[in-house]
This record gives sequence, C-alpha cells and structure tokens, in this order.
Amino acid sequence: MSSAGTQSLSPARLLLPYLAQYKARIAVALSCLVLAKIGNVSVPIVLKWIVDRMGADKALLAVPFALLLAYGLARLSVTLFTELREFFFAKVTQRAVRRIALETFEHLHRLSLRFHLARQTGGLTRDIERGTRGISSLMSYLLFSILPTLIELALVAGILAWNYDWTFVTITLITLVGYIIYTITVTEWRTAFRKEMNELDSKANSKAIDSLLNYETVKYFGNERFEADRYDQSLQRWERAAVRSQTSLSLLNLGQSLFIATGASLVMWRAIDGVTKGTMSVGDLVLVNAFLIQLYAPLNFLGVIYREIRQSATDMARMFGLMSEHQEIADRPDAQALQPDRARAGNVSFESVRFAYEPDRIILQGVSFHVPAGQTFAVVGPSGGGKSTIARLLFRFYDVTDGFIRIDGTDIRDFTQTSLRAAIGIVPQDTVLFNDTLEYNLRYGCPTASDEGVASAIRAARLEAFVALLPQGLQTAVGERGLKLSGGEKQRVAIARALLKNPAILIFDEATSALDSESEKAIQAEIKAVSRERTTLIIAHRLSTIVDADRILVMDAGRIVEQGSHAELLTAQGLYAKLWALQAETTA
Repeated sequence: MSSAGTQSLSPARLLLPYLAQYKARIAVALSCLVLAKIGNVSVPIVLKWIVDRMGADKALLAVPFALLLAYGLARLSVTLFTELREFFFAKVTQRAVRRIALETFEHLHRLSLRFHLARQTGGLTRDIERGTRGISSLMSYLLFSILPTLIELALVAGILAWNYDWTFVTITLITLVGYIIYTITVTEWRTAFRKEMNELDSKANSKAIDSLLNYETVKYFGNERFEADRYDQSLQRWERAAVRSQTSLSLLNLGQSLFIATGASLVMWRAIDGVTKGTMSVGDLVLVNAFLIQLYAPLNFLGVIYREIRQSATDMARMFGLMSEHQEIADRPDAQALQPDRARAGNVSFESVRFAYEPDRIILQGVSFHVPAGQTFAVVGPSGGGKSTIARLLFRFYDVTDGFIRIDGTDIRDFTQTSLRAAIGIVPQDTVLFNDTLEYNLRYGCPTASDEGVASAIRAARLEAFVALLPQGLQTAVGERGLKLSGGEKQRVAIARALLKNPAILIFDEATSALDSESEKAIQAEIKAVSRERTTLIIAHRLSTIVDADRILVMDAGRIVEQGSHAELLTAQGLYAKLWALQAETTA
C-alpha cells in the first residue's frame, strides 16, 4: 500500500485489525458507556421529581427518601460505569499503541540503507511519537467523547419530544446542526495551519538534533552562532504558523459560543414561557436547564475534540505511511537460511556485478572476482572507486543492478537476510557506538556471549589495557555515538565486537585507520590469526596493512584494473605500484 493510499483510509479502518482481537472487552466497555449515559440523563429527571415534590413551606419533608436515594445512585452510576468503561478498554488502547509502535520500529529496520541515508532522524522520531499518541487520542475521542455525546443527544431529544412541544427539540437540533457545520467548516480551513506548524516543528527539531549530534564539528569551526541562527530561522517560520493557528482557533471558539448561547437562550425562553402559562412546572424548567448544561458542555468541547480527531488522524496517517514505505530489499518467498556449516565454507564470488546508487551514478561496472574459503583478499584503490560498495552489496544493504553475488555457489538473494548477515562480520571505517556502556557495545556482536567469550574478544582486539584503566571498567558509558572514546579506542571496540560475533566471513573496511602504528601492528597480527579460519575481505587505503593478503584487487572508477599478490603487483608496475610508491614517499 502506498503512503498516499494509507492516508486516504479512515482512522477506524486503519485501527480495525488491531482492535479485532478484543471484541469482548470493547462490547463490555460500550455497554458501560451506554449505562453511564443513561445514568447521566436520569439525574435531571430525578431532580425534576424532587423539585415538583417540594412545596413552598414543606421543602425537605415533602421529598421522599427514595427520590434522594435515586438521585444519589444516579450520580454514582455515572462515575461507576465511566470508570468500568476505562477499566475494560485501557488494555485495548495500550496494546494497540504498543503493537503499532513495535511494527513501525521493526519495519523501519527492514527498510533499505537508501531510505535511512535520506531520512531526518528528528522528524522521523517526531512522526512516530505523534502517531502513537494520536492512536490513544483517536480511540479515546471517538469512543468516549463523540459516541457518548451522540447517545446523550438521542436520549435528551427523545425525552424532550415525548414530554414537551416540538419547539424544544427543533431549537436544540437546529443549534446542534449549525454548530457542527460551523465547527467542521472552520476546522477544515485551519487544518492547513496546524499541518504547516507540525511540519515546521519536525524540521526545527531535526536541525536541532543534527547540530547537537555534530557538536564537535560545530565547535571546530566556531559555528555556534550560525547554528543558532539556522535553528531560529526554522523557529520563526514555526512561530508564524503557530500564530495563524491560534488566531483562527479564537475565531472558531467565538462562533461556537455564539451558537450555544443563542440555542440555550431560546430553549430557556420556551421553558420560562411554559411555566408562566402553566403548561410546565418549575421542575420541568429545572429539567430543561439541566439537560442544556449536560448537552452543551460536551458540545462545547466537541470543537476541540473534532480538531484533535483530525490531527490524530493526520498524525496516524503519517506513521502508517512509514509502515507502508516500500521495502526495497526483501526476502524471496522461498528464501533459505544460510546454514552455519555451509557458511563456514565461505566461498565468495562476484560475477559481472554492476551497481548504481542512482541511474546516472554508476559505481561498479562489471566487477568479477572469487575469494576461496579461508583466504584473505584485499581491495585497494583511489577514493570513490567502489571499494566500500562491495561490502554493502555483500551485506545486501542494496541489491546488485546486474550480475550475481554468490556464497558457496548460491545467489545471496536466495538466502534470508537475517541468516546472511549473521554469517558476515564487519569492522567499519566509521565506528558508531550506542549511548550505553562499553560492555553493551561489545556484547552487541553476540548478546548471548559468555563472559569468557567477551574477555577473549577484548584480548584479541588489544583492549584489555584500556579497560583496566577505566574506573568503571566495562560499565563505563561511551557517550552519544561513542564520543567519549578516541577514534582508535572505538575501532578496537568494533574489532572486538566483530570477533565476538564469530562469523564465517569477515570484512575489515579501513579497520585500522584510526590506530597508532604499535596498535595497528598488534591488531594486524590478530586479524591474520583469526583470518586463518575465515574468508576475509580487507578494504584498505593504507597499503602496508594488506601486503600479506592472498590476493589484492586494485579498483579504479568501478572496475578491477589489476589483481595479484603484493609482489606480483609491484612487478607489474601498474596503478598499485604507483600507489605504493606514493605512500612510501608520504611516510618517508
């Protein structure tokens, strides 16, 4: 379903699948709702009987105890059945919110890297937050505000029509119809202001989060004032939209009050006229007045409710729009799991692979190579040549435009994504950690790993000395995106995390670029040791780190222009030899 198609559906239809399993609870809640409204309408009727029984001199003595008891019970029943309604319906609302929020979260993780590279995190989280809040609001307003008001209106109209002349019902209905038409018309007009305000709020929030996430960059360039001005520009646009929204709200409230005041005055005039002429008692006057108060009080709130329903529906549509976002990379219906015993073989083949992020931006042009199980291949070349794209395609963050990628002779598109990624471990160039403890980030490679497994990974990544110096050890918080750690420390954490995963295929994408020479040499030895049991792909810019690779692929402009061992490539005096010489001059 497209996003536009989702937004065109009614809120009730969007929520129906999540409510279907709670039919009994909903039925009981609705029964309590009706009983509460019957009790609410009974209060003015009992009050009329009490007033009619009261004489000028007798007052309290003229009122039977049964009527007083009935009055108290009627008032108590309203609260009792209202609370019972909430009791039975609370689980329905909260479970629906939980299920929809979880499904949205899971779906966002299923979307492709292309979607997440284009998204704005702040705006996305606001959409989810407002959407889940909108579900609670919509269910509450529709079932516990609109429906009760309609039930009460029907009961009151029936009583007025049965006991009094037609003018009471006519005035009441004309007032209601005029009020509703005015409310809907003005609310629809001002919805554009509210929508614009929300969109600008999301954009301002995105800018604020983006700036705070890049705190160090802001400080490096002394751009605090620039960021504040940029944020304030968004806030200024939001302010103008908010002012328009508020002023139009005042106009709406004024018109609503005019309708209610006019209708109430006309009904009271008819009641007073009836008492004066002797066709109605004082109790009837009290009854009509009480009905007006009970009916117009929620009606006065109905305008706010309608606006909130419209807003909740819009917020829900945006969130359901995220859920209907096309899943670019999906498992085939007959996809098989990449079994551990097969994964240990780890033969990786690229066959005439072509790939483009955009139609006019071709990255890989007919790339073919084969990495035998247990061997170490390295990919080198100038920046922008497509080296890191190879890792992304192997993980199936994207699907190839043409050609095949195979593991043990099977197209990776025939495997489930979960099993495929479980068989591959990666140490990325830009290591981003969760804002949690060091242990949490290490265990992310394998949450069920034993303490000994974690300790072994720490030793392999040469992290034990660093951990020993920390006052809180593994419980040390690493900060937002790991900013409390140095670049080298973060890369060692990434290496330990990948080793803890114990994958069949290992990818090192500039994995040692932030390490000092001593740590780099130590970790290179560990990488070489763990690579003996696995198929290893090393993407490197620093050529000194891959001289021991079984085979080196040299890429340029999306093509493999050379391949061979370190010694063979130097002898060939091609691009690799030029890059080697250039780096030798730089480090000399």
